[in-house]
Amino acid sequence: MSFVIKDLDISQFNDKFADNDKCLKYLSDLKWSEGFKCRKCGHTNFCKGKSNYSRRCTKCKSEESATAHTIFHRCKIDLVEAFKIIFNVCKEPDISTYELAKKFETRQMTCWKFKKKIIDCIEQEGELKLFSFQERQE
Repeated sequence: MSFVIKDLDISQFNDKFADNDKCLKYLSDLKWSEGFKCRKCGHTNFCKGKSNYSRRCTKCKSEESATAHTIFHRCKIDLVEAFKIIFNVCKEPDISTYELAKKFETRQMTCWKFKKKIIDCIEQEGELKLFSFQERQE
């Protein structure tokens, strides 16, 4: 499950990931592209969760968000901004965290931590796989 941006230019990227809802929908579609399977009990039936694009197991009632177990899990940056940071890092790997912080008006250390997650994923997998940084789906 890769984050494919190779063929997108900045305007296409901004259209595709214009708001949190579009980002969550993209993550949800990608995350559960092969169907839902509860991480706690293994059940495959679900209903809509409390938050947008989350899923709730109909057996054990465990809820999982679209960002859980992804590179975006517990991310301190707004989801749209996080997607843009990923885009910038993938297009220009040598971009400094100071440049990112200035561009996205956030703390440099926050950008550094997130960029480190991105780089670690790329180094581990050879490409950015959004669902490989946290727990792998069984």
